[in-house]
Amino acid sequence: MNELAEINELSALLRARVPIILIETHEEPRILKLLTQASNLENQLMMRWSIVDGLGRVIGTGGGIADMHVAKTGDDHGKAIYQTNELISCLRHIDKSAQNGVYVLCDAHPGFNDAVAVRLIREIAMDHAKCARTLVFVSPTLEDIPSELLRLAAHFNPKLPTRDDIRSIVVNEAQLYRTQNGDKVRGDRRTVDLLIMHLLGLEFEDVRRLVRQALRADGEINQEDIRRILAIKHKALGGVGVLGFEESSFKFDAIGGLARMKHWVTLREKPFLDPRTTALDRPKGILLLGVMGGGKSLAARAIAGEWNVPLMRLDFGAMYNKYYGESERNLRTALAAAEGMAPCVLWIDELEKGLGAGSGEQDSGVSRRILGTFLTWLSERSNAAKPVFIVATANDISTLPPELIRKGRFDEIFFVDFPNAAAREQIFAIHLKKRGFDPVAFDLSELAANASSFSGAEIEQAIIAAIFEASARASDQTFTSSDILHELEHTRPLSVVMAERIGQLRAWAHDRAVLADDLHD
Repeated sequence: MNELAEINELSALLRARVPIILIETHEEPRILKLLTQASNLENQLMMRWSIVDGLGRVIGTGGGIADMHVAKTGDDHGKAIYQTNELISCLRHIDKSAQNGVYVLCDAHPGFNDAVAVRLIREIAMDHAKCARTLVFVSPTLEDIPSELLRLAAHFNPKLPTRDDIRSIVVNEAQLYRTQNGDKVRGDRRTVDLLIMHLLGLEFEDVRRLVRQALRADGEINQEDIRRILAIKHKALGGVGVLGFEESSFKFDAIGGLARMKHWVTLREKPFLDPRTTALDRPKGILLLGVMGGGKSLAARAIAGEWNVPLMRLDFGAMYNKYYGESERNLRTALAAAEGMAPCVLWIDELEKGLGAGSGEQDSGVSRRILGTFLTWLSERSNAAKPVFIVATANDISTLPPELIRKGRFDEIFFVDFPNAAAREQIFAIHLKKRGFDPVAFDLSELAANASSFSGAEIEQAIIAAIFEASARASDQTFTSSDILHELEHTRPLSVVMAERIGQLRAWAHDRAVLADDLHD
């Protein structure tokens, strides 16, 4: 943890005579410590206010709340100033005072909605050249700050722990556990590395608390600890309604076919999860275009499962709001939350329904503004610092705007066609085994031959229907390949029902996309 750099940055802001400093953080004790040390370096008095304690002088160099002797009976040094518990009263006192110094206001953000408080803050700030009173607002949330205050303010962004910082915390907590309990912490290196990876993006105290919780539960770092951390991390980000959190248990062996896409993704696992091990660029994401029921959604889940990262699902349907500007704000909030969950896979299902062209006129331009917000994020996001791998799926790419699918937005566009013969055999085996049947007892090659142009979803439904039919017969008859063949014969697949539309889709993708699987039969 490089606290010295943070102290120097705060000292520079004080020397620059910035009248207002905004610090959005949950780590109030740590920030108060940094501010105390920066104030000492600049030989400035530091005062702290909260609605509970009022305004009082900070005593000592520790900077923690224990060192802020405010409103303590019988204490002459750090006694709170009388009747300054209310924010307006505190600001009036500061405005009338000629005392230079740093005034730290904790959780004062509700005052930004009060016209009198905003005016008092402005008057104190505008008088900074005559009387150097620096107002520092420390709060977990600093949204909707009036523009007249933003012009006078500077933001200080506390540093988040790096991988090395988190590893140091894990080692220290493990040593403390061993000292207190006499047992060594259990856990393999891969699980510990996953734990560290998923703790990235959290603040120092959150990291320390979660590591301690993982160790104290059973003296072991395991997958259950990682699942709990991901759930807590999502809730800490507000549990954004349009951004769902899933823990994917699927792996590539749960998907039949898509060999080319699987190979492509496998090659990019290490550069995405830890770019320090390679000089390659960090992958951005892929667009999966294809027929309905081809396994695009399952592929998104499997990528997250293969990489052992959380799967975040963006729901465009829940994003739209009748009030002007709220839909775009919902999207920005969801994308920021996805970055907070990094490294992760961001799954955008049926992209054309959320960002498709031609709907802007009917919704007063909301779709176009949503598209603009999304394109801006794609262009400006720092995938190096906050790795988010996008997996977007679409059934009809003709409605997507060209600026969304140009090279650079996604690393690759894969076309998911109906599975070939080998892939169909895999799909039959997967779904039979999933339902407790031994695939060896079935003629998979014959089944695959009779399921030509069936999608993976249609093959699964044929197996389910055949099982129901077999279970309704006499108990002495077993479930066989003939039962499935009977269902296949009586099914009209999507390739037949929507032959014209699927033919157009295949024609479009022929020279514009990469086949997700090998050549078809």
